[in-house]
Amino acid sequence: MSSRDAQLIAKERGVDLVEIAPNADPPVVKIIDWGKYQYQKMKEQAKNRKKAREKQSELKTMKFGLKISDNDLNIKVRKINNFIAGGDRVKVMIVLKGREMAHKELANDLLDKVLAALGDSVIVEGKPNFAGRNLSVGIRKK
Repeated sequence: MSSRDAQLIAKERGVDLVEIAPNADPPVVKIIDWGKYQYQKMKEQAKNRKKAREKQSELKTMKFGLKISDNDLNIKVRKINNFIAGGDRVKVMIVLKGREMAHKELANDLLDKVLAALGDSVIVEGKPNFAGRNLSVGIRKK
């Protein structure tokens, strides 16, 4: 239809004439309510951003002290398994306080105990490293 006819129809209906494909021959236009179109487009973009955010895996941190009891250790291991099942990566951190720094081998033993409790369902990213008072290692889903 001619552009003049399209403008008349749009004016009768009280809506806008919007150019969709300006490079086409002839240019493609639509008769739509511009405000409603913009609102729907904005909602769709927000939905897409939310989906993209959900798909990103986060880095969760789980801290352990050297004096942790077996029950507390099991609870934290269960939480780590839930994080990994959800697709997140987990940083396991053993925090040493005060004179515990003199016994770094105990931190390594605790880390081995945690990794053994997690089993073969995880992959250890890199080797454990000390940074200040913390021994940490990253793990992710196999």
